[in-house]
Amino acid sequence: MASLILSLVRGAATSPFKRPGRPGAVLPAGRETRPAGAVAPGPLAAYSRICGFAESGTLPVTYPHVLAFPLAMRLMTRRRFPLPVTGLVHTWIEITAHRVLHPTDRLELTVYAQRLTPHRRGTEVTVVTEARRSGELVWESRSGYLSRHATRTSTGTSTGTGAGAGTSTDTGTGAGAGTSTGTGTSAGTTTETTAPSTETTPARAQALPVVAEWRLPADLGRRYGAASGDRNPIHLYPLTARLFGFPRAIAHGMWTVARCLSEAPQPHLIHTVRADFKAPVLLPGTVTYTSDGTGFQLREREGTGDGEGGRVHLIGTAAARDGRS
Repeated sequence: MASLILSLVRGAATSPFKRPGRPGAVLPAGRETRPAGAVAPGPLAAYSRICGFAESGTLPVTYPHVLAFPLAMRLMTRRRFPLPVTGLVHTWIEITAHRVLHPTDRLELTVYAQRLTPHRRGTEVTVVTEARRSGELVWESRSGYLSRHATRTSTGTSTGTGAGAGTSTDTGTGAGAGTSTGTGTSAGTTTETTAPSTETTPARAQALPVVAEWRLPADLGRRYGAASGDRNPIHLYPLTARLFGFPRAIAHGMWTVARCLSEAPQPHLIHTVRADFKAPVLLPGTVTYTSDGTGFQLREREGTGDGEGGRVHLIGTAAARDGRS
């Protein structure tokens, strides 16, 4: 926790001096690593409870991302990292679980920045997280983080960055404000809020069958933050969220993904995941979970009952393995 706090302070201090979109920007070549270590049972149990996973048996498919979060923050707050961590928006995540993992597994973690990609609203960086067990790659993810800034169109005109400036967060928004995983506005950290990912987010989500309606309490962000270590102020209280342009606290984007995946018939057999964060979930609130067994969505509640109504917060797909590994 102390190292994470130091990363957030460093990010807040260095962000004003970074200029996203500058020509010739390069990513740092180094990697952030954590040697093989045990999974602490207390935080894992709290995470499983808040996300809806069983509290015994296998490791939730999203949990290595949580374990590696301090490494990602350390990477993105480096002096040589070209994008300011303040305002970074988590736009999408892809997960591949090569093996079923267990709480007793001692995982070695690695995080590195893979590439910078021009985006119509700025610049997107792809960050890779890898988990190894006894040297074998057993889990990996790729995440897109968008740094919003003015861009040049093909006609030479300048386009703006959209509304709002969230900190790096975990809830997505299309035009603007993301949720945050760090400190914000000037002290923001990486969050999972959705702005459209490079060319991968569909313009309109096809409706899926309604499965459940969830009422989300006002303290969900504080509870998930305590379990995951992501205590970005956007997720905590209405007052702290308003400092970054949100009327109320926002749910973490990675909570929305985990909560949806926990509804799978056999969550421990999930092999691949793709999720795009579309719009923040305000707390307290009520959302509709829809799924056809492979695709899933989280939508704003509407009275139609057909899955069509309400804006889309999250769009995702998940595929299961055959159960033999």
